[in-house]
Amino acid sequence: MNSQAPLLELKGVRKNFFGNQVLTDINLTLNEGEVLGLVGENGAGKSTLMKILFGMTEIRDTGGYGGDVLINGEKVNFNSPFDALAAGIGMVHQEFSLIPGFTATENILLNREPQKKSVMSEVFGERLNMLDQKELVRRSDDAIEKMGVHIEGSMVISDMPVGHKQFTEIARELSKEQLRLLILDEPTAVLTEQEAEALLESIRGMSSRGIAVIFITHRLQEILNVCDKVAVMRDGVLVKDVAAAQTTITELTRWMVGRSVSGETGTRREPPETQPIMHIEKLWVDMPGETVRNVTLDVRKGEILGIGGLAGQGKLGIPNGVMGLYPAGGKVTFDGQEIPLNMPRKCLDANLAFVSEDRRGVGLLLDESLEWNIAFPAMQIHGKFLKDLLGGCIKWRDEKAIRDITSKYIDELQIRCTSSRQKAKELSGGNQQKVCLAKAFALEPKFLFVSEPTRGIDVGAKALVLEALKKFNSESGITIVMISSELEELRQICDRIAIVSGGRIAGILPASRPSEEFGALMVSSVI
Repeated sequence: MNSQAPLLELKGVRKNFFGNQVLTDINLTLNEGEVLGLVGENGAGKSTLMKILFGMTEIRDTGGYGGDVLINGEKVNFNSPFDALAAGIGMVHQEFSLIPGFTATENILLNREPQKKSVMSEVFGERLNMLDQKELVRRSDDAIEKMGVHIEGSMVISDMPVGHKQFTEIARELSKEQLRLLILDEPTAVLTEQEAEALLESIRGMSSRGIAVIFITHRLQEILNVCDKVAVMRDGVLVKDVAAAQTTITELTRWMVGRSVSGETGTRREPPETQPIMHIEKLWVDMPGETVRNVTLDVRKGEILGIGGLAGQGKLGIPNGVMGLYPAGGKVTFDGQEIPLNMPRKCLDANLAFVSEDRRGVGLLLDESLEWNIAFPAMQIHGKFLKDLLGGCIKWRDEKAIRDITSKYIDELQIRCTSSRQKAKELSGGNQQKVCLAKAFALEPKFLFVSEPTRGIDVGAKALVLEALKKFNSESGITIVMISSELEELRQICDRIAIVSGGRIAGILPASRPSEEFGALMVSSVI
């Protein structure tokens, strides 16, 4: 081991993935205690590069990679994440990997639980050792303390707000004594502003203890606030590697997308006082971490209504409850007809659609093609993309129509893929999100709930997604309710914004009102 060498060095790393050259000649170094911000549009190759570094088996199963990875000057070739963990590399993935029925403490020390001998184990061997509960709690508490953000170790994961789940993932990595490098993939995407700031402070603490951090995020201000240097990727190539103090958000954006991207999508005017198309009355929803207690709300025909609020206050519970994904009560009327709750098919039959915040768990058929993902719901629910055979006695898939509609949305939403037949699981997170939107658009609904549509996607894709929603609304007259943790995005695209606090509507304001007024509603105590 060469103590003078960088902690991590990448030399000429390249990767061909599903017929696509996704990484080309990546050269990068990272020193002990250094914080590197890794940015780029979705599909730029960031996740693939981290999978190589963390020894993910899908890299090995798809032909491996070219170039060299060195740790302290010694070449390594990890065949599995266990090899990476043994070398002191930890990773917190964009998608959670926690056991819902276990507590935070149990998840943090999973498969590394401290044990103590018992009378039986002295006789029959260590397989009959007992868990050392006191030591388990102590180690878990130490990891939580290292993180600098308090979470309740005894809380069951399924009962946690999404932000606390993220902190549990990070604490799990910090509990590993050999940790020298931590990869954080979009750790703040699910966090409120206060939680995100606490995490940034935690990253500073890790750095001061000599732990190097690779921080992947689309929130560019966070990169500038906490990182020592920034690496910018575009189309599988490392286009810039600069000190964070020597660049700006504008420069980073231009390097990422190869063009200037405006942070605004245009100013919206409040629409005419149209009649409500949906009336929600006394809605309650039992969604863990996002409980809705008593929501009454009117949505006007043809508007884009935003729903915002802090994490865990119930904003995500509203669409999930109305669409029947979690137990709900109250009354929902749409277009003059009552929609039965707890019956998802009734909502779809009434021409409602939902783009869930859980794109992998709810939104996609991961092992199916883009064609099947985009066309199947419209085919199943409304009989689209089918042709009659034998005078209508038999219906058969219209493969050309399916291919045409998929190609249309690949072009319109700029979905980065090898073809319309590529599997959804092979796309980056941001491109998966675009597929979820395309699937909803293909349904041609009268009313669309879209939940956290820009979570975890880059600045260029965000502008494109928001513009697509505006276009869908204006050209098709579709009523849209957009739920988001990003207040400024709601203010850019929406006509009105409802703020949820304590499971209730704290207030509704025109989107043109100052952000301070929305902030006051977010922290208000609703009785």
